[in-house]
Amino acid sequence: MIKFLDIQKITESFQPELSESVHKVIDKGWYLLGEETQKFEKEYAEFIGSEYCIGVGNGLDALRLIFKAYITMGVMKEGDEVIVPANTYIASILAITDNKLKPVLVEPDINSYNLDISLVEKAISPKTKAIMVVHLYGQACWSEELEKIAKNYQLKIVEDNAQAAGAVVSNSSLKTHHSKLKRTGALGDAAGHSFYPGKNLGALGDGGSVTTNDPELEQVIRALANYGSKEKYVNEYQGLNSRLDEIQATVLRVKLKRLDQDNQRRREIATFYLDNIKHPDIILPSTINHQLSTINSLDHVWHLFVIRHPDRNGLQDYLSKNGVQTLIHYPMPPNKQLAYREWNSMNFPITNRIHDEVLSLPISQIMKMEDVNIVVESLNDLKL
Repeated sequence: MIKFLDIQKITESFQPELSESVHKVIDKGWYLLGEETQKFEKEYAEFIGSEYCIGVGNGLDALRLIFKAYITMGVMKEGDEVIVPANTYIASILAITDNKLKPVLVEPDINSYNLDISLVEKAISPKTKAIMVVHLYGQACWSEELEKIAKNYQLKIVEDNAQAAGAVVSNSSLKTHHSKLKRTGALGDAAGHSFYPGKNLGALGDGGSVTTNDPELEQVIRALANYGSKEKYVNEYQGLNSRLDEIQATVLRVKLKRLDQDNQRRREIATFYLDNIKHPDIILPSTINHQLSTINSLDHVWHLFVIRHPDRNGLQDYLSKNGVQTLIHYPMPPNKQLAYREWNSMNFPITNRIHDEVLSLPISQIMKMEDVNIVVESLNDLKL
């Protein structure tokens, strides 16, 4: 069976450095808020192109803390609205409602699966305070139009960068203070990152971070993530306990050094899929930057390679019988979940179509070309 994602082999590819770094942390005997976390925060901020990085417990907490901090700072208040793509993973929305803010669901673009920015302005009301962009499946969601809308309506842009670590925006006018092209996570006002083990930059357990260029936001989030405390036993805010531990930080430091290389390998596999899957009933993913070949298009890091088929479940069963493991990201949209019963009757036809048809193929930096070929041949031989 060709695994969808062989995390064990990915981990092995970082040995022995990975184990050595973990053993150093164990031998030090300091497991929280130590040197490894500080070094990772500095290195990841430099990599992303942001001024600040705060290590937190997971990707959901990263987004929760951003909104909690904005409320603490008086930028937002209970009942304010946040525009968010209707087809995102539910964590994006949980972060909004957990802070008693109101998500306003907007349909995605059927080609990119990212937020349809042309629909954003119509969704803005006097209560709108932010737009959440989700760089879904690893593809950057950004445009000058989005920037203009946010500026005109004085809205914060919060990035959900859980799936796109390392993606670079194609717009060359976007530069950091180091004159480098900006990556996702350094485009908006703040960004949440996930280091769940299956991500392109994955820890050996849960982990996440917030990146921002706002010094006040950085200080508030750092305190909120540590019981609302800037000084031990002095609690300025009603905070949380959400911290990136030293072992996960050292693991991420090892993996970060190879992230660009690993993402490029994913692009090579994605290019092969796009060039060689020829079945007429399979809809292949579309990239935003059509001027560049997939392998040179840095605004997609191919966290997932997602195809569509009208009989998605039949296709998944067929591939499983042919030794190819696939996953569905995601079988049910947020508006159909029981957690949001009040949305169950709402109709988002593009979102529903995506969730009914998508299937994710195996892709990773350690995947062998013979396995990639088997996936392609199986798809081209499909008869349903």
